[in-house]
Amino acid sequence: MSLPRSVETAEVGGKRVLVRADLNVPLENGAVADDTRIRAAVPTIRLLLDRDAAEVAVCSHLGRPKGHDPAFAIAPVAARLQELVADERLRVLENTRFDPGETKNDPDTARRLAEGMDVYVDDAFGSAHRAHASTEAVAHLLPAYAGLLLIAELEHLGRLLGDVARPFARVAGGAKVEDKLGVLRNLGGRADTVIVGGKMAEELRDGAALPFPVELPSDVVAAASFDAEAESRVTPYDDLPDGWFGLDIGPDSRERFGELIRGAKTVFWNGPMGVFEWEQFAAGTKAVAEAVAAVDGYTVVGGGDSVRAISELSLDDDVDWVSTGGGASLELLEGKELPGVAAIPAA
Repeated sequence: MSLPRSVETAEVGGKRVLVRADLNVPLENGAVADDTRIRAAVPTIRLLLDRDAAEVAVCSHLGRPKGHDPAFAIAPVAARLQELVADERLRVLENTRFDPGETKNDPDTARRLAEGMDVYVDDAFGSAHRAHASTEAVAHLLPAYAGLLLIAELEHLGRLLGDVARPFARVAGGAKVEDKLGVLRNLGGRADTVIVGGKMAEELRDGAALPFPVELPSDVVAAASFDAEAESRVTPYDDLPDGWFGLDIGPDSRERFGELIRGAKTVFWNGPMGVFEWEQFAAGTKAVAEAVAAVDGYTVVGGGDSVRAISELSLDDDVDWVSTGGGASLELLEGKELPGVAAIPAA
């Protein structure tokens, strides 16, 4: 896989640089709840400032606002970034999606972003699969470069598409079934073991066929209602009562999946094994996270929920690469071209 040219090769001294970062972080009560993506944007910003950029203007979307919605104002995110990088040359622009032209990849919106700027740096891997004004169109108006995070994401995820150490285990879960089936088919055929839990397992059990064997849960933690406080019980997957919900993998599945993962030399995990936000249905995701962290080999975790699980268990340092991109990582591994990457000249 060819890489775009890196910001490390850009001449930025005395220049005004527009940086597209991925600052799309969760907010709670008007404050940043998880600053992982904000911290991931810092190295590129610091590099530009250290190389004497006259100004670094950072733009990002935040959530999915319908027009100008104060609930999605960038202010709390900007405040956190400016705590991490205290420099008067740093400026954070308002939520790009407040402009209706952003998601339409509108040329006029891109021209407004580029106005007065000298260089464009895309460091938003999590949005690289979107052809939006701030990720694609503006890259054709200014000398464009890839940020440090974007390059690192492409390099680490790209390893999974090359020759990997075996056994190679692909672990999939979560609820966005259609988003993940493509990469499951693409990577699954190259994997020695394909493990599927969560909503994905229901889809495959109910008929979404794959051209290779898949390890599915044998038991689940089930409840009669979709509720954090619902009474639950362990039941064989094939005997799940009508109207009940399988909200986590059961103890037998946790043990079997854990053994398969720990025996691998390469692992890619995307998607939780159940509704892990609710404590009584979190054991399956926790078991998978701990197994991935224990692997003596190359491990990659991608997707917001999986990353959150790894982070909450303080296992980040035990995984080789924690990807900031959900949909972007899946589309890359599915073999699709990412518009935000394709718009930058090759190295």
